[in-house]
Amino acid sequence: MSLANLRKDYLQASLSESDVASDPVQQFAIWFQQAIKADVTEPNAMSLATVSPEGRPSSRIVLIKEFDQRGFCWFTNYASSKGHDLESNPYAALLFHWLALERQVRIEGRVEKMTEQENDRYFNSRPLGSRQSAIASQQSEVIANRHLLETRLSEVVAKYGDQPLRPAHWGGYRLIPERLEFWQGRSSRLHDRIVYTRQADGTWLISRLQP
Repeated sequence: MSLANLRKDYLQASLSESDVASDPVQQFAIWFQQAIKADVTEPNAMSLATVSPEGRPSSRIVLIKEFDQRGFCWFTNYASSKGHDLESNPYAALLFHWLALERQVRIEGRVEKMTEQENDRYFNSRPLGSRQSAIASQQSEVIANRHLLETRLSEVVAKYGDQPLRPAHWGGYRLIPERLEFWQGRSSRLHDRIVYTRQADGTWLISRLQP
């Protein structure tokens, strides 16, 4: 089959200006709960796009861990490639794709580091193996083979046991949203796109975009 002929018509739902909440975080919470209820696979998975100091974009899948009126949060190694990108260019874009519901949410804004207290609280809530791996792995750095990585993990386990301490280079980021787009697939590619744009006074302008 030709790739050009691969297509799916979207028929499940519609989205109008009268359907959405006045606040985009509230609207996101509604859709997020609906994704959980629909048993979407990993509804918390999102694409995170950053830009390097040389202007080269990069994206990867990460998991959202918190969201509220302050922003959308995830945790990672600050010394990773995305950490280096955000150090020089503290703006990013998030994308949620809930195919089972024929929906996407795009979120753009400025990124800041979370507090040490927030980092400690979340790190200590993680499964033991995840905490140990966060110490053992120098994320995004080249390593000769998996055996070396597993050896490092064994050394961490031997050193810290079941009380690993959060490394200073590991923590959270919070994206403070400036623009959110809610996309609902529709038939014949005439999709619904409702976008919220933050105004200078902190209020949100709601607009419809052409598909």
